[in-house]
Amino acid sequence: MAKLGLVSNNAEQRGFGGLLREWRTARGISQLALSLQTGVSARHLSFMETGRSSPSRDMVLTLAQALEMPLRDRNAFLQAAGYAAMYRETPLEAQPMGPVRDAIDLLLRSTEPNPTFVVNRRYDVLDANNTGRWLLTTFTEELGSFLSPHNMALLLVSAKGMRGHVENWSDVARKVLGRLKRELGGAHTRDAADDALLKTITPALAELGDPASPSEALPLLVPVRLHRAPISLRLFTTIATLGTPLDVTLQELRIEMLFPADAETRRVLETRASS
Repeated sequence: MAKLGLVSNNAEQRGFGGLLREWRTARGISQLALSLQTGVSARHLSFMETGRSSPSRDMVLTLAQALEMPLRDRNAFLQAAGYAAMYRETPLEAQPMGPVRDAIDLLLRSTEPNPTFVVNRRYDVLDANNTGRWLLTTFTEELGSFLSPHNMALLLVSAKGMRGHVENWSDVARKVLGRLKRELGGAHTRDAADDALLKTITPALAELGDPASPSEALPLLVPVRLHRAPISLRLFTTIATLGTPLDVTLQELRIEMLFPADAETRRVLETRASS
C-alpha cells in the first residue's frame, strides 16, 4: 500500500529555516545565488532561514526544485514548513508497481550474461539476474554470514564479504561508499537502519578520506577487478535510474550493470551462462 513519508524528529527540531540553510550550504549556494535562481529576494530568504518569515507551499516546492532535493527530502521539507507530504512511497511489491517490476524483470533478463543488480538508496540488493547472484556467491567470502537483502556496502567493507576479492578495493569503495553517504547524508530523513549502516562503514570511510565530498564528482565508469582463484574478472560498472518518477521508491531505485572490460572476462561470463 502506498504511504506518504513522515518527517523525522530531526527535521522537526531543525524547522524549515534550519533545513533550508542546511541544504543551501550543502549545495554550496549563497543566499544571493539562490535568490537569482528562484526570483526570491535574498532578504526574504534570510527571513525564512531565521524563522522571521513563513513560506507558502509553492515557495517550499520552488526552493526544493532549485536545491535539487530528492523526493524523500522534499516531503521532509514540506512537513517542516507545516504542509502535507506530497510524494508517495509505494513498496516495490505493491500491486500498482506491477508494470515497474515487469520492466525490471525484462531488463535483468536482457542484460545476461552480464551481472545486473537492482539496489535502493542504502545499496540493498533488491533483485539481481542469475549472473549477478553468481557473482555475489563467487566473490563473497562467507555470503551466509550476511542477512538478506544483502547490502553491497557491507559486503564491500567486510573481511567476510568481498573486500579480499576486489583487487582495486579503494577505487570501488570510493564509488560505492561515496554514493551511499551522499544518498543518506540528510540526517532529517535517515532512519535507524540508515544510521546503523553509516556507523558500520565509518571506519572504511576514514580510510578513504572523504569520498562523499561535494567537490568530488563520481565517475561515470568505474572499473571493478575481481579475483578468487581460479576466476578473475575485469568489469566496468554503470548505473541507470528510472525516468522522472514522482514516487520516492522509484526515484531511489538504481539499476547497476557490470560489463566485461576484456575478452577473457567476456569468455568467462558467456561460458558460465551456457553451462
